[in-house]
Amino acid sequence: MSRFNALRLQHPVFHYHSYAIEPQDEQILLRFHFSIDGLGEFCPTTTIDTRNLTACNALDSPLAQDLVFSLGLVELISYWKCACPPEIVIHCGHLNRDEIDWWKRLWYHGLGEFFYRNEITTNFDEFARVRCEAPVLPRAASDFHSAELSLVPIGGGKDSCVSLHLLSEMKRKLMGFTVNDQPARTETFAAAGYSPEQMLRTHRQIDPMLLRVNAQGYLNGHTPFSAIVAFLGLFCAYLIGADELVLSNEASANEPSVLGTDVNHQYSKSYAFECDMNAYIRRRFALPIQYFSLLRPFNELQIAKQFSALTRYHETFKSCNVGSKQNVWCARCAKCLFVYLMLAPFLSSAQTDKIFGENLLELQELSGELQGLLGQTAEKPFECVGTVAEAKAAVRALSGDTSATKSLLCEWNAEHNLPPAFRSITERMHDYVSTTA
Repeated sequence: MSRFNALRLQHPVFHYHSYAIEPQDEQILLRFHFSIDGLGEFCPTTTIDTRNLTACNALDSPLAQDLVFSLGLVELISYWKCACPPEIVIHCGHLNRDEIDWWKRLWYHGLGEFFYRNEITTNFDEFARVRCEAPVLPRAASDFHSAELSLVPIGGGKDSCVSLHLLSEMKRKLMGFTVNDQPARTETFAAAGYSPEQMLRTHRQIDPMLLRVNAQGYLNGHTPFSAIVAFLGLFCAYLIGADELVLSNEASANEPSVLGTDVNHQYSKSYAFECDMNAYIRRRFALPIQYFSLLRPFNELQIAKQFSALTRYHETFKSCNVGSKQNVWCARCAKCLFVYLMLAPFLSSAQTDKIFGENLLELQELSGELQGLLGQTAEKPFECVGTVAEAKAAVRALSGDTSATKSLLCEWNAEHNLPPAFRSITERMHDYVSTTA
């Protein structure tokens, strides 16, 4: 806390100076310019590979500009957090009071883990004041032209595999979407029967200056990456004329990481953020694009049950952050342990050992992580993992309790934003996971 206060005194203002959209050979380059008083400048970039992009909407439209401005508002929090300046000044766009509150809500809750793990005590009103210096301009009119398809972010884990399975059964026309592509994402997309030409790839580059100041002792920690996926995905959906941005976030993402608080590693995957995002798309951009999770009605055990039957993905899926660059399961982290635990009630030991290389529940070095998953500590592991109830049910099932998972496999989470056209395919999945409980 003393470091937080000292840095805020030393670096009182964060500036969002500008953004730019630059068409180049086979890519679109997005540039952002931030600075912190007394510290320096940050110029991160994002590239969009245009080789598979067929544009339905203009890259130079006022609406495209506003979408990229908004993406910069998500990007900035990764740089703001190193010194946590008490004032954020926006020079390149305008937000009204309700919109400022919207962004503060995303930043504040999206940084909940960052504040918690750095032992920072602050509140919604005090963590940052926002001032816009750009003039108020007329709202950009929506000039959206539809290509009647869905844009689907691909993470390479079991959840996006299940979404691809459902969408392929539905015969929905789609484009895959990745941020900083990894082999598991391309391979699971191919396993679903889609061609490489149906993948839209983007790459986000962090300014090396941020890494240097972190090495010097400035603050570091988790930021809401899924919100980057949301706004970058929204911009790409606009360009290609996608009617939906279809996520693979489950009901379990709503549970806090620190029990009894609202600190949630997965805040930007939560239903609360999903609803906020939809409201912002309507109010700010007046776009007809729907942002929703296809798997929101389901918990992690239900998704694992469905995934266990989709054997064509078992050799290619990966969702281990530690091993992502090597495209492997590290088999030593909480994420690997959780995925193993969810699948173990539905796969044979030979199948799980083939995926992970060994029985992770027998590893003493993961005993602390297992206690966290089971709610025996104040914190769950700060990873994208499911609820305490799901973990407990899986352990009971592995101990021979044949009814342990039955009630969870029959659940249907009514808090979702599924459009009517997507209901029947999810209801069929529910019938499958519940009747075979």
